[in-house]
Amino acid sequence: MSDTATVTITQQQNYQFLVDFGEAIPTLIADEPAPTGEGAGPEPAHMLLAAVANCLSASLLFSLLKFKQDAGGITTKATCTMGRNEKNRLRVQSIDVSMQIKKPGLEVEHLDRILGQFGEFCTVSQSIQAGIPIKVRVLDGTGITLK
Repeated sequence: MSDTATVTITQQQNYQFLVDFGEAIPTLIADEPAPTGEGAGPEPAHMLLAAVANCLSASLLFSLLKFKQDAGGITTKATCTMGRNEKNRLRVQSIDVSMQIKKPGLEVEHLDRILGQFGEFCTVSQSIQAGIPIKVRVLDGTGITLK
């Protein structure tokens, strides 16, 4: 992994911006939802949620693989609560993350150790949680809450 990450954002029209991640990665259009924008792409809060959910998913996978475990797949859903700050500016106030592995928890060895450490590997959530509270819940394939 590189020590730096760079994206270039270029306005296309109104609130639509082209997000360029660099060579070999497809660009995407970001846009504000109506009525401000046209909703032609994810809004910034969606991209923040995608970064948190993806990083936590990759961190859980990394922890599973450290112990040579296969969870059968991971599905992660991240939701943020928006609200106004003391200056009446819209802000992300909290993020809730629900992660589910496909296999029953009883079939995954070393699950307590995996669940105890995977969050520490997530660069994104560990970086932003000082300013935005993040709650993480992990379920198994049968719907049992593991963490």
